[in-house]
Amino acid sequence: MFPKPNPTTADPGRRPAGLSRVLRGRGPVTALAAALLGVTAAGAAWSATPAAARTTTAIRTCAVSDLYLSLGAKEGAAGSLYWPVRFTNTSTSTCALRGYPGVSVVDGAHHRIGPAAKHSGSGYGTVSLSPGRSASAVLRTTNGPVGGPCERAGTYLQVYPPASRTATLVPAPWKTCSGVFQTGPVNTDGSF
Repeated sequence: MFPKPNPTTADPGRRPAGLSRVLRGRGPVTALAAALLGVTAAGAAWSATPAAARTTTAIRTCAVSDLYLSLGAKEGAAGSLYWPVRFTNTSTSTCALRGYPGVSVVDGAHHRIGPAAKHSGSGYGTVSLSPGRSASAVLRTTNGPVGGPCERAGTYLQVYPPASRTATLVPAPWKTCSGVFQTGPVNTDGSF
């Protein structure tokens, strides 16, 4: 009337004989560890795909050799003078800039005049520059000796793009006044 149990089919409520022999007396912790080991091994096999099959979307940082630096139009407002330094990607691939450039005023003999520009404190993100595209970092000083004297005028701005240890010289008759010399981060909206 009732079917006879098939010795080759395991009872769903019973552990296979081999497993019960190995785990007997070790408790649920050992069983859990064995189960996790199986899942970990399966995950390791699944994630062992060749490096060529995995793609990353990270964009390389722009090097000085990728960029042409120039100055935009000066603007004055409320006793301040603003002058954007423009970074144009002249390479054949997209590159990225993130953060503040290092900027100093130098004379014709490349000697620094006064301290380097301080960061404005504005937040920033990563700017991706496809070939031919530009972004800017805005420089600021006072518009004349408002709260102190002016330094002598420089011949160049020595500019280190963000994350670069190599500078480039940009011809610029920059004069820092009142001890105020700041740079904003590189961005595409022209903000300081």
